[in-house]
Amino acid sequence: MTTVKSVHMPSKKLDFKTGQYVVYPTQGVGKLLRIEEQTIADQKVKLLVIDFERNHMTLRVPLERAEISGLRPLTSAKKMDEAIASAKGKAGAKRMIWARRAAQYEENINSGDPMKLAEVVRDLQRRSAADTMTFSARQLYLRALERMAQEFAVLHKIDLDAASEKIEDILGVPKEIDLNAVDGDDDDVEEEEN
Repeated sequence: MTTVKSVHMPSKKLDFKTGQYVVYPTQGVGKLLRIEEQTIADQKVKLLVIDFERNHMTLRVPLERAEISGLRPLTSAKKMDEAIASAKGKAGAKRMIWARRAAQYEENINSGDPMKLAEVVRDLQRRSAADTMTFSARQLYLRALERMAQEFAVLHKIDLDAASEKIEDILGVPKEIDLNAVDGDDDDVEEEEN
């Protein structure tokens, strides 16, 4: 495995290894495939090549811009548990108009920060089966939940759908109600009457 240290930001050095899972804020969790060198504008540039399998996308991030771009290693299981615990809390105040709140939620989702993702999930989750969501609120909620679940899935070695369900179970989010479902006992009663 190749190890690379970011050299421009003295505050903290990021170590990346090929095969490691990383988080790119606007895309979510990806796998670092390799570190390659390319010549761009007559300068040699080291690039981190990251595969986002779910999005069918490969991203090349210049090593010297990795930290500035927000690229980071996966969070620890402990920090993920803290984020999920914070999502259990009471929803934040809804004093702003929806357009401003939606823009703030979008910014939080694109930050890639598990605590900010948890804030979006906390504020937008349904508290009871009777609660409804607007289409745009549901889309924001699902994006934030998916980003959290991507990291949770890799940390716990489970698939994305199982991770989403597990997070919603921990939060106590009510399951969807299938209005088209037929109760099997009703069919038996009708047959006996005929």
